[in-house]
Amino acid sequence: MTMHPKRDVVIVINPGSTSSKIALFKAGKMVAERTLNHSLAELSQFDAVIAQKDFRMQAIQEFLADQDFSASEVLAVAGRGGLLKPIPGGTYAVNEAMLDDLTAAKRNEHASNLGAGLAQQVADQYGVKAYVVDPPVVDELQPLARISGLKGIERHSAAHVLNQKAMARQVLATMGNTYATSRVIVAHIGGGLSIHAHENGRMIDGNNGIDGEGPYSPERAGSLPLVDFVAKVLAERLTLDQVKKLLASQSGLRSYLNDISIKNIVARIAEGDETAKFYLDGMIYQIKKQIAEMAGVLNGQVDVIILTGGAAYATAVTAPLQHDLAWIAPVVVRPGEMEMQALYEGVMRVLNHEEPVRVYQSDASTIKGGTGR
Repeated sequence: MTMHPKRDVVIVINPGSTSSKIALFKAGKMVAERTLNHSLAELSQFDAVIAQKDFRMQAIQEFLADQDFSASEVLAVAGRGGLLKPIPGGTYAVNEAMLDDLTAAKRNEHASNLGAGLAQQVADQYGVKAYVVDPPVVDELQPLARISGLKGIERHSAAHVLNQKAMARQVLATMGNTYATSRVIVAHIGGGLSIHAHENGRMIDGNNGIDGEGPYSPERAGSLPLVDFVAKVLAERLTLDQVKKLLASQSGLRSYLNDISIKNIVARIAEGDETAKFYLDGMIYQIKKQIAEMAGVLNGQVDVIILTGGAAYATAVTAPLQHDLAWIAPVVVRPGEMEMQALYEGVMRVLNHEEPVRVYQSDASTIKGGTGR
């Protein structure tokens, strides 16, 4: 890796719903990290997510003040990408168009919308540039994958993009392969599920679990029988906001078992809870089907299947998947997430001229450095 003289510190900022993670990378290694937890009481004083910026910035500045580095060592700042318009994957320079769209929350409210603004403010402080990497709105679906089956409705992508791409790069490197020349299936298994086919560096198909596709998860519905679900919506007179909440946070294992913790559910199974076993097995069964579907997208030519996310720590989840899917390709388990490392690595790929920096524009079809939808 090419190192930059004198300046080799990258600051990484990752805002979550009730926390802000911040880390320092120096000469390729993480040298400091802190998770700044924010209570619901603290956050409830703000009417909108974007209004939390100054509150979160104060905590970030306190962390930076405790670290041993000088302003002259700072090379860049990386922030978590927010809910922008659909864009190709890559590393984007923070600019006014991006900040305007995130401030207006044009696509939705989410803590990730703070990432670019916080990164830009810190970058201004040190006189360097700010970037975001592989935001969750990355949409690289191939044209056929967009067809829904009903004219006027088009499928679109929503996934754990940052972690999926980072894990794919990491695992492929251990195999002597590159992400840009491989065919991979990545299953991120957490509170939500995203399972995608990656071909030559692009996520060409996969489920949008937030809107109701693919397997059910600890708190999401996945695909549902449409007529029965529409009948429920009409009978209960649910609003669109209520439907979104039901699909994204009140379904799945929560609806069946009143629990979203895989650890708790596995413990219940160990104590003989057959109902818990039945519905966890059901989730695993649906994950297996989705992965096999993605193998079909790749015409059966799969270099590796990767299981990642928080639920991948549970062998009760990963072991049956490894056993049942080995006929497709090797199944590798990489539990958890590596978002901080992924943000750092995305910035370094640009600064080391391994890939071009992308420039966000409000019209996503005219993204510089790559093609949009």
